[in-house]
Amino acid sequence: MVVPYTPGGYTDLMARLVSEKMAVALGQPIVIENKPGANAVIGTDSVAKAAPDGYTIGTVIAAHAVNATLNPKLPYDTMKDLTYVSLMSVAPLILIAHPSLPANNMKELIALAKSKPGQLNFASSGIGSAAHLTMEMLKSREAINLQHIPYKGTSGALQDTVGGQINVMFDVIGPLMSQVRAGNAKAIAVTAKERIPAAADVPTMAEQGVTDFVSGTWAGIVAPAGTPKEIVDRISLEAKKALADPDLRKKLDDQGIVAVGSSPEEYRTFVGDEIVRWRKVITDANIKIE
Repeated sequence: MVVPYTPGGYTDLMARLVSEKMAVALGQPIVIENKPGANAVIGTDSVAKAAPDGYTIGTVIAAHAVNATLNPKLPYDTMKDLTYVSLMSVAPLILIAHPSLPANNMKELIALAKSKPGQLNFASSGIGSAAHLTMEMLKSREAINLQHIPYKGTSGALQDTVGGQINVMFDVIGPLMSQVRAGNAKAIAVTAKERIPAAADVPTMAEQGVTDFVSGTWAGIVAPAGTPKEIVDRISLEAKKALADPDLRKKLDDQGIVAVGSSPEEYRTFVGDEIVRWRKVITDANIKIE
C-alpha cells in the first residue's frame, strides 16, 4: 500500500490502521510504502502505473481531487487511470487562533478581518491542501482578506501558530485540539454539520451564523485502472469490515475522524463530486501552484 505522504500524518494513520486489519482477513501481509512529494502526485502516479494485479494499492486524500484542477501537468488521469476501491474516512477541520488574537468566535473573527484587510495571516499545510482551500472558501463567502502562509505540512504551521507568528489556521482536529487543551491556542469553530466528540465544546460554523459551511479532508483506497473487479470488491469489503470494528472506530473518534467504508461505485462518485466542488474554489480564488 503506497502512502503518498510522510509517516505520522492523517493519510499514514488511516493506511496503517485499516491495512493491519485487512491483512489478517486477507491472509496476506500488507507493506506500507511512504512515497511523499509533489502534493501526493509522486506516490499516486506510482499506483496508477503499477501492474493491475491487486498487489499494489494506495491511499489518497482530498488533495487528490484538488490536484485534478490545480496541477495541469498531472502524469495520470485522475478518473481514468485509477480504480476507486473504498472511502475509508472523512475528517472535518477545526479553526484555531493564537490566544492573543482579539477574536473568540466567528462573528468576532470576521469583524476583525474586515477591519484589518490583508493584515491578518493564516497558515496551511500547503498550497491546495484542504486547510488552504477551506480558508479560501471562507474568505470568498465572507468577503474577507487574510494573507496565506503555506507550510510543508501541519507541524510547521501549527508550531508557528502556537508561537504567535500566525494568527489562525485550519487543519484536522487531532493535533490541533491537543494544543487547544494545553492552552497554547484557542478553538474558534469546526467545519462539520454537527459537533465532533473529540472537540465537543467547539461550536460548528453553522451554530455561529456561517451557514452551509462544511469542509474537511478524507482518505480512501485506490488501485491501478484495470484491477479485476473481484479483487477490488474483496479489498473494498475487507476495508468496510475493518472500519466497522468498534476499537478502530473509537481510535478514529478520539482523533476527530469519522469512519466510513464505502463501495467502489460510491467512492468514484464521491471523488467526481469533490473535483467539481474544489474546482470552483480554486478557479474563484485564482490559486496556482508555485
